[in-house]
Amino acid sequence: MENSSTKLEVGKKITTCKGEHCINIFISYELKEKISQLAKRYDRTMADVVRTLIKIGIPILESLTEAEEKMLVDYIQVLRRWRKVRELKSNEETLT
Repeated sequence: MENSSTKLEVGKKITTCKGEHCINIFISYELKEKISQLAKRYDRTMADVVRTLIKIGIPILESLTEAEEKMLVDYIQVLRRWRKVRELKSNEETLT
């Protein structure tokens, strides 16, 4: 038994059920119309257009999310520095 599980991990055999790779989503009529227009303009199926949009959109979304996280961390650091500076100034005023 142990060998078979190791074999699956090393070989990375993927077993899927029918329909497991499929997703259904609800979109607005406007978005559907835009996708339909793109498909007609470039002689593609709507599914091909959606797949391409997802493939292109995932790295963009990941980059945006990473940038937002970095900005948030930087913003928090700036706020903490300002707070320290304000505390130091108030301490100096009380001492003088």
